[in-house]
Amino acid sequence: MADERMADVPRVRYEKEGHLATVTLDRPRSLNAMDLRMHEELAEVWDDVEADDNVWAVVLTGAGDRAFSVGQDLKELDRRNRAGTAGSSSFGSRGKPGYPRLTERFGLSKPVIARVDGFALGGGFELVLACDLVIASDRSTFGLPEARLGLMAGAGGVFRLTRQAPYRAAMGYLMTGRRMTADRAYELGLVNEVVRAGQLDDCVAGWVADVLTCAPLSVRAMKEVARESASLSLPDAFAADYEWERRRMRSADALEGPRAFAEKRAARWQGR
Repeated sequence: MADERMADVPRVRYEKEGHLATVTLDRPRSLNAMDLRMHEELAEVWDDVEADDNVWAVVLTGAGDRAFSVGQDLKELDRRNRAGTAGSSSFGSRGKPGYPRLTERFGLSKPVIARVDGFALGGGFELVLACDLVIASDRSTFGLPEARLGLMAGAGGVFRLTRQAPYRAAMGYLMTGRRMTADRAYELGLVNEVVRAGQLDDCVAGWVADVLTCAPLSVRAMKEVARESASLSLPDAFAADYEWERRRMRSADALEGPRAFAEKRAARWQGR
């Protein structure tokens, strides 16, 4: 096999069907490790997701049945370190290929559903933590091994894990690099549902169908308001201004929902 680094091989598959976009990290032989080229391709994908009004939801997954993603391509990082081209890094991706990466697209309005089958480690787990819904197979494994590698979970893992899981549980994983099973991730509230691998696609499809049954502007407003109000007091949360909620409130869909209910029919959403 020709060296993948020299081959013109895409690292990401981006497919659309109806109102659903599917983003697949596509380096299965490397357990979907993320090299610089993958980050560049992903940036273009996320730009398109946000710009395409016909996309109402996204599924993010990894190719093959061994890994969602094992995170940063450490072999590539080692080569860059040896060549003196890597430089030092800490938090975020500013100034790096693919900026802003999903972990820093704080204003991304579309719901992202992580479909996890296998390893979700390091930057792969950080991607999962940045998603809105997470569905995992029972053979999936999660972890942030950066402390064992002299690195930092700088793509948001150290921030998000301590916000999404109980503090001491989160610190236990951050300070030891230990891995957690899918069932443990579910217990900690990091995963919405765990199913057998053979049931994963059907389960994800069910979640997607439920999301797409909802008004797209309502879903985007819910995501925005939940995110933006997290650090606000209740009085300030009620009084704050939310862009997508303003759009939803004034939309044709806000009229269509009650009308469809009164007429005992399925709503016909327009996303406007």
